[in-house]
Amino acid sequence: MARKKIALVGAGQIGGTMALALAQKQLGDIVLIDIAPGVPQGKALDIMEGRSVIYSSALLTGSNDYADLADSDVVIVTAGVPRKPGMSRDDLLGINYGIIQTVGTAIKNTAPNAFVIVITNPLDAMVYAMQKVTGFPSKQVVGMAGVLDSSRLACFVAMELGVAAEDVNAVVMGGHGDTMVSLYNYVSVGGIPLPELMDRETFDKLAVRTANAGGEIVELLKTGSAFYSPGLSAIKMAEAYLLDKKSVLTCAAMLNGEYGVQDLYCGVPVVMGAGGVEKILEVSMTDSEKLAFEKSVEAVKSNAEWVNAQA
Repeated sequence: MARKKIALVGAGQIGGTMALALAQKQLGDIVLIDIAPGVPQGKALDIMEGRSVIYSSALLTGSNDYADLADSDVVIVTAGVPRKPGMSRDDLLGINYGIIQTVGTAIKNTAPNAFVIVITNPLDAMVYAMQKVTGFPSKQVVGMAGVLDSSRLACFVAMELGVAAEDVNAVVMGGHGDTMVSLYNYVSVGGIPLPELMDRETFDKLAVRTANAGGEIVELLKTGSAFYSPGLSAIKMAEAYLLDKKSVLTCAAMLNGEYGVQDLYCGVPVVMGAGGVEKILEVSMTDSEKLAFEKSVEAVKSNAEWVNAQA
């Protein structure tokens, strides 16, 4: 059986992190694509030379040519300008939209059957643009945000309670920005509902930190944005697709009537398997959470309208 081909568009910090994680997991052969001469080739060769240490047989190559996307099973797009201190994700809208147009056209022409995962910010608008540019079925084009946001909330809950992060399950919905919605009643710790372990006031503080978590890292790094946790989150999604795991995770998926939202990408829980987004799960929310979610949807909608105006 032929090995799967996974293309990473953007060989920066996230791309390099994903290439290493993919090689460790041996999910397929990897091609790193970037416009910077030598960078994708160098990172691919660097990981190749470490394969005997991590007991991996994955093959990695680097390229500056989008033609090398050809026949990819999965394409993960990180290409774009990262945030700098003082910038919001939305500040990147105009700059990164042009990159998504170029990359999306290349994917459409060379890898028409690929499952596409977008990481480029502002996430919800960029995945919306990618689906419009490629014309792919929406179940085939998703945005990586909810896995990361939920993982960040799980991290902060684990730190607060002094428990293992792996035992915390969390759900963060809505747009990937300051309006994201952390759901108190859908967090569990080793199967125990969070409300039995933590009061709402403490949780609300952690939810604010979660919404601002990306910015917190930008302020610390000063020269870019988070890359380890976003990269690992995208790999979790690729793994669900490649291994047909039927994983329940939160991602930016196209809504067509679910949650009362039409033709818009937004972070919601889904079932992810070989069919891509195989099902969108609708969960009940409290009145205040519903209002927060609607506010988040409005923020996403304004960026989507900007994208439509460019078409």
